[in-house]
Amino acid sequence: MSLQRNAVTVLRAPRLLTGVDSLISGNVQVTIQGNRIVDVSEGSYPAPPPGAEVIELDDCTLMPGLIDCHVHTGAFNSLLFEDYRHAMFEVTPQLQQMSALFSAQRCLAAGVTTIRDQGWITPTGGHFTRELVAVREAIERRIVPGPRLLVGGLAACTNSHIDVVIPTASIRQPGVTADGPDEMRKLVRSHLRDGVDHIKTCTSGGGGTPSQHSAVDNMSEGELRAVVEEAHYDRRSVACHAWTAESQKRALAAGVDSLEHSVWTDDEAIEMMVSRGVPLVPTLIHRTDRSLDRWEKLGADAAVIQNFRNIQKDCFQTFDRAHRAGVKIAMGTDTVMSPEMGENGGELQVYVDLGMTPLEAIRTATVNAAEVVGLGDQIGSVEVGKRADVIAVAGDPSVDISLLAGPSKIALVMKDGDIFVDRGDRRREIGAFSSMPTRYV
Repeated sequence: MSLQRNAVTVLRAPRLLTGVDSLISGNVQVTIQGNRIVDVSEGSYPAPPPGAEVIELDDCTLMPGLIDCHVHTGAFNSLLFEDYRHAMFEVTPQLQQMSALFSAQRCLAAGVTTIRDQGWITPTGGHFTRELVAVREAIERRIVPGPRLLVGGLAACTNSHIDVVIPTASIRQPGVTADGPDEMRKLVRSHLRDGVDHIKTCTSGGGGTPSQHSAVDNMSEGELRAVVEEAHYDRRSVACHAWTAESQKRALAAGVDSLEHSVWTDDEAIEMMVSRGVPLVPTLIHRTDRSLDRWEKLGADAAVIQNFRNIQKDCFQTFDRAHRAGVKIAMGTDTVMSPEMGENGGELQVYVDLGMTPLEAIRTATVNAAEVVGLGDQIGSVEVGKRADVIAVAGDPSVDISLLAGPSKIALVMKDGDIFVDRGDRRREIGAFSSMPTRYV
């Protein structure tokens, strides 16, 4: 990783996906000065600026760094901590914070240069907000390497989905949930004071617990509007977990900025998404058979596994309806432990399997996702003036989307002009993240 903020780097490759247009073939040269893209040219390679580092990326495709709009880096990850019981009850918030950093770095090593983290709760029953903000600050201050991390603060009522995914026996610290509009405003304000980038809330049940029905409603209209108002007062967006059509419509009416998951839907909800321009973050890869088989091996509750298997077809049908109707879709994976951190790009394979073209799928993880995280003018495309978040993929992902499914085909990862991974002759990498300490690779 270079610390010379005005250094000039030239990337040369036979192909470029800008994130906006179709594939550009031929000799493509991208020039970066400091953390910005200053020139993009095609045809014969122009002479590089004096003193520039020139990196030749033979048979690679340059493209924007991937953006994952829904990750839980701080989740109870039994890939790292032996089993569910250890992960949930025997990990301190301090160790959980270190695993969150490790998980974020795993994503970066696979070409995910920006993560919108949707928050978590500590095993001791408190919010994990300050710990995640500290990880973000350590990365931004260049103390440790990592992706651009956008931290969400959880704002939910008692017995909501966000509350009941925490083990029943865990003690809840005061202020973890809120009830009534006034308490909800205070909870949101406390997260804003702690430095979050956005707020995460929920208007329906979910599938991560054997006891709560997925289709129940969470939060009153007054509570939901209080969350949205307080976040928007502070110019922060609101992401909303919403599995059902009714929960989606309630969230849209309240003014949320993105819908997460959407297992079921109806024509009215879809029309509202389209007319209001509210994007959908589908999170489908962790509902695939491969992921559910892994969850089963890791000891997840059998009722939870069966719930996810039961709704798999519905999730895929809802995605197809939304895509056909023109809903803006942004990539999100809901990564906790399956998919593993670093397998984020596999979400795009699911989109293609369900009818998207590879280029459409890539846009969900680049320009669309950049807009969702509020950085559309900064990242998400390889264009002059944008931040230099660029990855090089061995092969052509506009033909084979599976090349983005993990780190093996990611030849180079640049974030903000710094090269964190170069798996070519230079063999630079952010650390020993090529293998995961897991029993189930």
